Amino acid sequence: MQDLIHDLLFQSARRTPSAPALCYQSTTLDYGTLAGAVERCAAALLEVGLPRSARVGVYMEKRPETVISVFGAAAAGGVFVPINPLLKPEQVAYILRDCNVRVLVTSAERLKMLAPSLRECADLETVLCVGGIASSEGAIAVLSWEDALAAVGKPKPHRVIDTDMAAILYTSGSTGKPKGVVLSHRNMVAGARSVAQYLENRPEDRILAALPLSFDAGFSQLTTAFHVGASVALINYLLPRDVVDAIQRHRITCLTAVPPLWIQLASLKWPEAARQSLRYIANTGGRMPKATLDALRALLPHTLVYLMYGLTESFRSTFLPPSELDRRPDSIGKAIPNAEVLVVREDGTTCAPGEPGELVHRGALVSLGYWNDPEKTAERFKPVPNQPPGLVMTEIAVW
Repeated sequence: MQDLIHDLLFQSARRTPSAPALCYQSTTLDYGTLAGAVERCAAALLEVGLPRSARVGVYMEKRPETVISVFGAAAAGGVFVPINPLLKPEQVAYILRDCNVRVLVTSAERLKMLAPSLRECADLETVLCVGGIASSEGAIAVLSWEDALAAVGKPKPHRVIDTDMAAILYTSGSTGKPKGVVLSHRNMVAGARSVAQYLENRPEDRILAALPLSFDAGFSQLTTAFHVGASVALINYLLPRDVVDAIQRHRITCLTAVPPLWIQLASLKWPEAARQSLRYIANTGGRMPKATLDALRALLPHTLVYLMYGLTESFRSTFLPPSELDRRPDSIGKAIPNAEVLVVREDGTTCAPGEPGELVHRGALVSLGYWNDPEKTAERFKPVPNQPPGLVMTEIAVW
């Protein structure tokens, strides 16, 4: 059974240990190697004293150590907090303080920038530094990542069940301070199963992780791939052309992106190999302009196009099947598998066709709420009259 998020990886490692799991630049890790590294990371976190459900912050660009850290934290019985690598030191420090991060995994280059801000993080005890050496930042112990993983024993991980916290993903904070969305193991495993089902992911897929891993749709590129035993290529791109080059180089079959990136990609000239390799593309994080959709369909005539909608609070809510694009190009689609999406009146009764109402999502993907913010949680995660509990999305929608 895949009840916990790290089970997604470990079960694929048991089934196909030599299959490619993670590609980064010229390096490829197979499932057996990646699972072994995750187990050593979990042991290292336990040996530095990580309590059950304690938060582990991960502040790095996309690289194998980033993936190993987040899954290692989960496997140890901790809670991982992936932090957008574009954030400034003071923004990172806010997140570390807000969710009481106990251990931080970062690179030597980033630690230099962070050092002055870390003095404000009272709960932070240990930094595992990739490419660094043992030292200290005041009361904070700085350990070499490489040494810590090389010298581990086999401590017993904390007992965890599927309703326990697995991760805290912080929103962008564009409308104020970023909010930490608390996700359980069940939330993330259910999301992986649901998305892999409607996208029809398969072991031979090669998925490009172009979005930040701190973004729910970006992180799901890992979970959906590990669920089915597919491979993921990590990319930190500067220009849209870098994405097209990566598609060609890795023979990518699956790409999920957001509208600003799709707009740029649609304007580029693609090599034939890149055009032919993509089995599907998927849009999330906002409405794709009709002109961009038309340009992409003309550019990639043999590629399926999925339009998706959802919030971090519910991971993913709806998708529009490719067969419906011509009939309903402006629709957010239908509920994803194992979810119910409703449009309701103020009294909670279901709206009639054509009647506007409030959008509500219910199901296993609805997160546990906002970290350290019971008032905001009560506003959004609440019972709806005449309906079972769900997430009130606040958007106005029409059947």
